[in-house]
Amino acid sequence: MTTFSSIPTAEQILEPSPSAILRRRIFGHSGFMIGTIIVAVIALVAIFAPMLLKYDPYTQDLLNRMVPPEFLGGKSDHVLGTDQLGRDYLARLLHGARVSLFIGLSAALISGIIGTAMGVAAGYFGGRVDAVVTFLINVRLAMPVVLVALAVVALFGGSLTVVATVLGLLLWDRYAVVMRASTLQIARREYVAASYAIGTSTPRILISEILPNLMNNLIVVATLEMAHAILLEAALSFLGLGVQPPTASWGLMISEGKDMMLFEPWLVMIPGVALFVLVLAINLMGDGLRDITAPGGRN
Repeated sequence: MTTFSSIPTAEQILEPSPSAILRRRIFGHSGFMIGTIIVAVIALVAIFAPMLLKYDPYTQDLLNRMVPPEFLGGKSDHVLGTDQLGRDYLARLLHGARVSLFIGLSAALISGIIGTAMGVAAGYFGGRVDAVVTFLINVRLAMPVVLVALAVVALFGGSLTVVATVLGLLLWDRYAVVMRASTLQIARREYVAASYAIGTSTPRILISEILPNLMNNLIVVATLEMAHAILLEAALSFLGLGVQPPTASWGLMISEGKDMMLFEPWLVMIPGVALFVLVLAINLMGDGLRDITAPGGRN
């Protein structure tokens, strides 16, 4: 005799939809949520900084120089205090976030286009193309990034455009290595062979069959290189060959505050903590995207 308790419910009959599975993965991944929220907040605050602040990051006020942050007993008008030239530290911090995000996104985009194109070409065509790309990767790996960036920036100047372009042209090797290895695996799959057998053109195979299956690895590498570019820009600015004064940059703020570090440590700690939080959040977001977009899903 069949009872009502043995009748399957609607939830048991209907499998969750792909969108429901995706939502469950997104909201169930704490690392991705934390990283995304932090990056989104920093990006929004950086974009709308002029409307949120009453101080200009470049306006000097020597009568109010070296005012400590409000939480250390400073003036309430300057939440994070002022620097050696009396410029509002919160305003410079938020405008510095613009520089970091612009450098990170620009460098990741430039290097991603170069490295992905080279890696996919090497993995799919093989032979001489693979040999040439492998040689170029080895040449790039033999070049110290920081020293080459220092030399180029010293030669052409330390503008935002120059720094972003130089870093983009130097950070493509990881894209090329990962894309080459992934393409070698994907190119041997049955669906790629079937597309080739029915006469599908090579560009169409690359666009419709190869590239969509590389997105998971591409996302991870892009977030890693974005964080790497932000750290390199801060290092160049700290050494005086990155973004030039009076442009607000976290690396430059750390450099300007290092002489007073023993007496006013907050001058270095505030931009240092901001840099740490942004890089950590980008890595958390990238790691979460990798897990969420994985075919089987990972926790």
